[in-house]
Amino acid sequence: MIDRVLATIEQRKSQSLEQLKEFLRIPSVSTKPDHAEHMVRCANWLADQFRFAMLDARVMPTGGHPAVVAKNKHQPGRPTVLLYGHYDVQPPEPLDLWNSPPFEPTIGKTEAGTDAIFARGAVDDKGQVWCHVEALLAWQAHGGVPVNLTCLIEGEEEIGSENLEKFVHAHKEELKADVLVISDTGLFARGVPAIGYGLRGLVYEEVRLDGPSHDLHSGGWGGAIQNPANALVELLATLHNKDGSVNIPGFYDDVAGLSPEERAAWKALPHCDDAFARDLKLSKGDLVGEAGYSTLERIWARPTCDINGLSGGYQGPGAKTVIGSWASAKVSMRLVPNQDPKKVQMAFRQAIRDRLPNGVRVTFTMDDHISKPVLTPIDTPAVKLAVEAISEGFGKPATFTRTGGSVPVVATLREVLGVDALLVGFGLPDDRVHSPNEKFDLDCFYNGTKTAAILYDKLATLKM
Repeated sequence: MIDRVLATIEQRKSQSLEQLKEFLRIPSVSTKPDHAEHMVRCANWLADQFRFAMLDARVMPTGGHPAVVAKNKHQPGRPTVLLYGHYDVQPPEPLDLWNSPPFEPTIGKTEAGTDAIFARGAVDDKGQVWCHVEALLAWQAHGGVPVNLTCLIEGEEEIGSENLEKFVHAHKEELKADVLVISDTGLFARGVPAIGYGLRGLVYEEVRLDGPSHDLHSGGWGGAIQNPANALVELLATLHNKDGSVNIPGFYDDVAGLSPEERAAWKALPHCDDAFARDLKLSKGDLVGEAGYSTLERIWARPTCDINGLSGGYQGPGAKTVIGSWASAKVSMRLVPNQDPKKVQMAFRQAIRDRLPNGVRVTFTMDDHISKPVLTPIDTPAVKLAVEAISEGFGKPATFTRTGGSVPVVATLREVLGVDALLVGFGLPDDRVHSPNEKFDLDCFYNGTKTAAILYDKLATLKM
């Protein structure tokens, strides 16, 4: 049967690509209030596609942007698979750095000379979600997928899945599953498919310093009062030590170390610091980070603290000699296994308060933008089947990797539903996720669709 399904996928390649373009044209930017209408339109469009695959699909309220829940007819004795993904995307700005409009999908060449589709959401996560929908459509032409399937595609992943935990609790019985499948990660490298088994957690903060009651002339007041921007950069500069480690008391207290076996396995992966830097128009000597760890160890298994944005004072064209009355910074901390996001958040805030200069007041404006780090087992029957599926779909043996980013729902679904995730991603490291000119290589798109179809076939053999 799977051979016939794969043949159908091959026959539908052009049609599938055109439908992906439709999906990508909808500007479903969850963080922008003026895009709420587009979010609803995108959810309804996706629900229609599930219905074409003969699934019962509903657009369901969450307290924020709606979620799409789709199910086939569940039959006794079959394993139940929960597919998770998200249809919301990051803001496309800065627009002037895109080579083509972000919501007008364009086929073009990558720097590696391959064909790709360029658009916001191309790989994160609309393209990867579409791989699964297309696999379901192909399976439907041959009687439907051989598993009990529930699909949960949310619209708030890019803003921290703010309402998802309550939604999952409220629909716990409906979402119950034996296996969780997520395609929101990627290959280790071109030609090296991978199964992810680790995700870093996240604490995201916005720190605001307020000083004088209003903006002041820097000639009349400079040197006499505290400048909030000066105070802010002074504070931010204390967050790292010279060896690259994070300078927050207690930050490393609970960090889980790497085993010698893991370090050896990662060292054997086809990673090259020179190529890693060159892809970013940097040199190997430009790479920085915590001393004593390799690049892969730093981005997969060590916690970090990074400034993501700075605001304050005058930022328009030309000069304006002003001392702004306030300044703010957005700061993210990526966490690793055993770290508690709430504990790290409290430690960060206490460090800022303890180091606060005179003349400014501090407020923290993001309380709940956090997620827990996750490690999943790699020796289960489902994982072994996923390794077979992605190896067959991409025609190359798969490896195991961690991921430096965060997918908050993985920890949520583990806690609420008691199910571990199969992180079967189809993107590439150079897909420019969250950046201008985001892309999805067409080979990865087609091979990802085949992998999804094969995965459902293999998971049907699980003994429940």
